[in-house]
This record gives sequence, structure tokens and C-alpha cells, in this order.
Amino acid sequence: MTSQTSPSTAATQATAQGSHAWVLTLELPGRGMTTQYGTWTPPVGATRHDVFTALRGHIVGQHPEMASANTIFFSLEPNQL
Repeated sequence: MTSQTSPSTAATQATAQGSHAWVLTLELPGRGMTTQYGTWTPPVGATRHDVFTALRGHIVGQHPEMASANTIFFSLEPNQL
């Protein structure tokens, strides 16, 4: 069975998910790597750098060993097609 979502429902789902989709990969060379992703609606006036530092801080909060990790990949895109 195929289901279809109306554009207004899709817009509501995207809003519920967050206005932006993100992916962030951190690596400790030779020791470990983590990639996390999700959606988030940044505060009004936030910059790309603000979002990056907030997301990196979130990941380091979950994985304190990644505090000195290198950023391998960061993507922040509007969460819409």
C-alpha cells in the first residue's frame, strides 16, 4: 500500500522535526570517531557558527572523550525539499 502526504502535512512534519537538518562527525585519530545527526530549530538570530558550537557541545556532553576531537564533517541544511 502506498501512502501520500499532502504538502501542508509535510510542512507540519518538517516544523515538528526542526527547521534544519544537521550531520556532524568528530574523530580522535587512531582512537575513535562519532557521527551524529538530527534536526533542530536554532534560536532567532543564531549564526551557523552558533549552531556548530552548540551541536559540538551537545556531542561532547554525551562523549566527553571527544572534547579535543577533530571535526571531519559538518553539514547544516534547511530541512525541506
